[in-house]
Amino acid sequence: MKAFESYHPSVIFYYFVVVICMTMFFMHPVYLVCTFLAALCLRALWFKGHFLRSSWYFIPLFFAMAIVNPLISHNGQLVILYVNNNPITIEAIAYGIAIALMIVAVLFWFSCYNEAMTSDKFLYLFAKISPVFALTISITMRLIPRFKHQLRVIAQAQKTIGMDYTVGTPWHRVKVVIRILSILVTWALENSIETADSMKARGYGLKNRTTFSIFILEKRDLFMIGWLTILLIICVYGVLRGYTMFYYYPTFTEISWSADYIFFYSVYAILLSIPIVTNVKGDIKWHYLQSRI
Repeated sequence: MKAFESYHPSVIFYYFVVVICMTMFFMHPVYLVCTFLAALCLRALWFKGHFLRSSWYFIPLFFAMAIVNPLISHNGQLVILYVNNNPITIEAIAYGIAIALMIVAVLFWFSCYNEAMTSDKFLYLFAKISPVFALTISITMRLIPRFKHQLRVIAQAQKTIGMDYTVGTPWHRVKVVIRILSILVTWALENSIETADSMKARGYGLKNRTTFSIFILEKRDLFMIGWLTILLIICVYGVLRGYTMFYYYPTFTEISWSADYIFFYSVYAILLSIPIVTNVKGDIKWHYLQSRI
């Protein structure tokens, strides 16, 4: 059980919206490193044994994005070499790395969001505002994982009868893949009919329909919302005062380490580390209680 997941859905949604938006708009190197490390640590805490297996493809993605920018952008003053008479500058390389860090960090945050913000929590938050929109988003978020799981099940089942798409002639592999996709589409159509019948049986779309919910807004949730809001206000104030500004072109802006800058860096780091600290405290408390049994 992840301790941060036990908070009210509004707290979880509020936190990830704030963090993801800040990650997308802050290009200052210190802020980028902070959000990347925080997202990496949180993903490692939540995925644990599956972390390396589910994260390896971010490495080539990172290097691809970092390499593309200096090849298409030739701005900057610090030229290190020329490729086809086009300058490759240190500023363009640094900006490419910054963009790659930002995108990978956002992907990390979204993966953590999907772990914490389940479909029932999302429906709880938005069903009263827009039931159709909430249901559509919830079904869409579940669609790809379910399709991937069912595709593996079908492929394994076909292997047991000699229909293995990894061996044989190219024509045999094509036939097997077409057969698997045909089974998958048939399963999807049947599943959609079952889902529609289940929704109808449970009274979806009827007026004055009530819903059961296990989520209760407690004092600790209100405290966490207030704490997040205070940190957010301080970060926004730092944005308005220019503490998050950093320019890569035509050359680098100096990274300041004065007391006021360090204060805003620290506030942002505290905001990012909230779920990490919450989960570490929860794990320590859990192991302590287990040791007392």
